[in-house]
Amino acid sequence: MLASIDTSMIDWSRAQFALTAMYHWLFVPLTLGLAVIMGLMETQYVITGNAFWKRTAQFWMKLFGINFAVGVATGLILEFQFGTNWSNYSWFVGDIFGAPLAIEGIVAFFMEATFIAVMFFGWNKVSRRFHLAATWLTGLGATFSAWWILVANSWMQYPVGMAFNPDTVRNEMVSFTAVAFSPVAVMKFLHTVLSCWMVGAAFVIGVSAWYLLRRREKELAMASMKLAAAVGLFAALATAGTGDQSGVQVAKIQPMKLAAMEGLYDGGNGMPLTLVGDIKVPKMLSVLATHSIDGYVPGINNLLEGGYEQPDGTVALSATEKMQRGQLAIVALSDYRKAREAGDEAGMAAARQTLDENMPYFGYGYIKDPAHLVPNVGLMFWAFRVMVGFGSYFIAFFALVLFLAWKDRLSQFDWLHYVAIASIPCAYIASQAGWIVAEVGRQPWAIQDMLPLNAAISKLETGSVQTTFFLFLILFTVLLVAEIGILLKAIQKGPEK
Repeated sequence: MLASIDTSMIDWSRAQFALTAMYHWLFVPLTLGLAVIMGLMETQYVITGNAFWKRTAQFWMKLFGINFAVGVATGLILEFQFGTNWSNYSWFVGDIFGAPLAIEGIVAFFMEATFIAVMFFGWNKVSRRFHLAATWLTGLGATFSAWWILVANSWMQYPVGMAFNPDTVRNEMVSFTAVAFSPVAVMKFLHTVLSCWMVGAAFVIGVSAWYLLRRREKELAMASMKLAAAVGLFAALATAGTGDQSGVQVAKIQPMKLAAMEGLYDGGNGMPLTLVGDIKVPKMLSVLATHSIDGYVPGINNLLEGGYEQPDGTVALSATEKMQRGQLAIVALSDYRKAREAGDEAGMAAARQTLDENMPYFGYGYIKDPAHLVPNVGLMFWAFRVMVGFGSYFIAFFALVLFLAWKDRLSQFDWLHYVAIASIPCAYIASQAGWIVAEVGRQPWAIQDMLPLNAAISKLETGSVQTTFFLFLILFTVLLVAEIGILLKAIQKGPEK
């Protein structure tokens, strides 16, 4: 069956999912980032009773609402694609993958939908404290939503808490706790949400800088920049810390992703970190990957050829050996099902033993060429450097803005205001680059080591996927242009008098 699948259909399905995910991620970071900043502003209003903070919070809430509404539409389409384009994936692991998505829809999304109405329409209708609670609960609902989505995504990177049932040919959940609170899920959540706070902070600072250039709303702009810079600096530093921990996890469970990020073909002990070109930091890659100055980091060739000693003392299998063991698992599954139909208990037991022994390599049985196990090295290498480069830039940027804000000198430097405006798209580029690293680096796997893309795809006509790709491209572009236009009009109008 797999041999009959048109590879171009796989590529178009991947492109369609990537398109939807990247458009959706243009809206999510601003939602999560603005939620924190406007919550802090309203908290200031409730504590001080100063109407200035109420007016300031209301202005940023208006921009939050515009962005939130468009983001919901793209998110719904994204989730439906698991059933339309990746039906084999949904069948194989739907019992596990569907659980966090269901919780996200039932609990987190409805939590947002409930309290966002109070946040927008409850001014002067409910008490200050109740309205403040609604504002924070709206942001918390959005963050809970992100948590469950990232739990599902992290499980694709690090599948745990499940067992394969050969009778149903499905993976079934055996530990919800292991899925929901895996170390990869926790670290991915922290790293992703904190990076979203950076995007929100950069947006607030950039818009405020535009007001300072126009000599408008100086008090609002200065106060917003000071608060946003504090949030942004904290988030940037914390994002760097969680990124370091994520790097150690990637080195352990997705070594091919790390090798592609570094463009490392031949590894070894005490490996240097490549910055760009021939500029390297001695032994730094080993430090980042293993937290040891002489730690062993395998390269792409090492991973394909195997034979090196792993941290647990075992010798790594080659890609060819993994593919052979994966094929044994596939044959054993077929033998088990035939023996069950024939009522052959002994045959079932023998096939089950072979299946269990080789199940960790089940997905490799669908790989036709070891070269397919290598993701796009050039894209990974540069996306990682874009992410880290802009992350380092924003640490310095937020620190500078915060310093000048506390010195009350922000309005003196027009050049900084232009830099702040230009930093808004830079924050989005860094955020998108991070997802490219995470998702492209997992290829060719839909689920790491368990299910490759060619076994996860739906049986569709290539033309239908192409048609919907271009329909989504037009739809999402119209939504994006509309949102930017509405945001710009709202910014030009400014806060209510």
